[in-house]
Amino acid sequence: MRWPDILFRQGFGTRHECLGLLAGGRVRHGGAVVQDAQAEVATDGLQFEVDGLVWPWREPAVLLLHKPAGYECSRVPRDHPGVLSLLPAPLQRRGVQPVGRLDADTTGLLVLTDDGALIHRLTHPKRKVAKVYVATTRHPVDEAAAAALCAGVVLHDDPAPVRAAACEVLDAHTLRLTLTDGRYHQVKRMVAAVANRCEALHRERFGPWSLPADLPPGHWRWAEPAALS
Repeated sequence: MRWPDILFRQGFGTRHECLGLLAGGRVRHGGAVVQDAQAEVATDGLQFEVDGLVWPWREPAVLLLHKPAGYECSRVPRDHPGVLSLLPAPLQRRGVQPVGRLDADTTGLLVLTDDGALIHRLTHPKRKVAKVYVATTRHPVDEAAAAALCAGVVLHDDPAPVRAAACEVLDAHTLRLTLTDGRYHQVKRMVAAVANRCEALHRERFGPWSLPADLPPGHWRWAEPAALS
């Protein structure tokens, strides 16, 4: 693939803008400025720099973000900053979007990608992709509450019972729940259905990905390709 196409497909601007980056000597490969913009380059394992930003070739883009509280997952946020503002411009330009959503006050793992087929696989109800949350509750919780959440509870305005695939009491005010469906405000509504209130909510895992222990809130990293299989 030629350099203008590489830069374009990785989100570094229009093709005209990418040609300008090359002409201005702002793209480096192997420690040297790219001189031949029309050279054919193998993308497998490719890594290059644009204005000092080291960039690996990734197509599709799949990344993990440690979402902090106070950010919306909407592409057009209304009341808070959007999570996309935490990403570098190339990822924003190429249309990376969250896989599902977390509430503005919910923290933890958010998977983002520009792969529509992957989004469909991860969010389609029939796939039953597991998501693991840690909920901090206002009132004490016990094994009876955990058993009720696994047996099924009826949510307000929704007559069909919903069940946690697993529920563990971590301490007097903390539950770890595994869900395989994704209804609106589901964890908060399930906790409310057992006469409690969710004071804080954190997602630890989504499908094959766990939130890296060394990834600080507001930061992101590429997802490991092996997890995509």
